Amino acid sequence: MCMDMEYSECVDFRTMPVIGEPAPDFEAVTTHGPIKLSDYIGQWVVLFSHPADFTPVCTTEFMAFSAIFEELKAMNVQLIGLSIDSVHSHLAWVRNIKEKMGIEIQFPIIADLSMDIAKLYGMIHEAQSTTAAVRAVFFIDPEGKMRAMIYYPLSNGRYMPEIIRILKAFQTSDKHHVATPANWQPGDKVIVPPPLTQKDADERLKKGYDCKDWYLCFKDI
Repeated sequence: MCMDMEYSECVDFRTMPVIGEPAPDFEAVTTHGPIKLSDYIGQWVVLFSHPADFTPVCTTEFMAFSAIFEELKAMNVQLIGLSIDSVHSHLAWVRNIKEKMGIEIQFPIIADLSMDIAKLYGMIHEAQSTTAAVRAVFFIDPEGKMRAMIYYPLSNGRYMPEIIRILKAFQTSDKHHVATPANWQPGDKVIVPPPLTQKDADERLKKGYDCKDWYLCFKDI
């Protein structure tokens, strides 16, 4: 697909993040000063992009992200925004949101005028725009590994409860070495990982799990 293109034009496809691999490190200028992604090792990071400052859907999203900021902080999650705007634009927009909406944006927003980070993370989808990032969300764990990615188009805002839910699911899986079923909510039963041997398959049926069959067992935590 890229045979007739320069390597630099293909690099987006070659460097897009992969679940389970280290998230690409970067340094950036933000509304809170310079940051480096690797400085957040030991914390979860939710890195999200928005198309542009001073736009309606993005403004509602920033208000919504602000509403879950303290809950994320209590979960050891650092929230970081990004768009292909200048830091001056970000600062003016943040001040506008506080003045007009009464909401303070407490998390840093990356100024990515060069689009280097947007391209590194595959945020530029040309069918949507060549100059604005789509609404991407990247979930990075305390070891710096990519755990999940969600992409939305320019026209539709994100659903904050799902961002909270999936983070709680990751933290539950890591702590208890379990999986979570479809539509899982905190407090629901979790899935016991499938057996790897015949002996494990026989033994698990004796452990008091809620087993539908040998390969599908639930338990409370």
